[in-house]
Amino acid sequence: MSILLHWISAAAVVGLFAVGVYMVELTYYDPLYNRLPSLHKSIGLLHALVFAFWIGWRLANPWPAPVSGTGVLEARAARVAKHVLYWLIAAVIVSGYLIPTAGGAPISVFGWFDVPAIASGLPRQEDIAGLVHRYAAYGLIALAGLHAAAALKHHWIDRDGTLRRMLGLSMPQTRNSN
Repeated sequence: MSILLHWISAAAVVGLFAVGVYMVELTYYDPLYNRLPSLHKSIGLLHALVFAFWIGWRLANPWPAPVSGTGVLEARAARVAKHVLYWLIAAVIVSGYLIPTAGGAPISVFGWFDVPAIASGLPRQEDIAGLVHRYAAYGLIALAGLHAAAALKHHWIDRDGTLRRMLGLSMPQTRNSN
């Protein structure tokens, strides 16, 4: 389950970032001007549900043990990076919700259901949430890139099975209780 949630979130983050960067450059007369923001919001809110489930899953299930041979500093850095990734995802989700709901209107998710505007009308809500959304998204993509580079380093340099485990190709190691 952890691997599935990891890869769903990775695909959502990368896809939403790409769409977000592209859509802010659209002009009013572009045929995607209204369609892409709606798609971006809908997928973002569905990702918020997946992320909430992932946090619950993570709280109920222990982190896998580091691969044997991982140094203490490297293991700590990985743990800190994972927590920062989670906080950045949360910041992107919350700020992304606050942008379109600033005027009090709900967000439609593919026309299936509406997510109401819980907080709206705050001073400069749309502007501040927009800045947080942009910078948190860029930080998230940068850290996700570093995370991917670390996985490739483990695979090609350390040859320790970390990437195989992340791809679900090997079972995670369990902590030795001796």
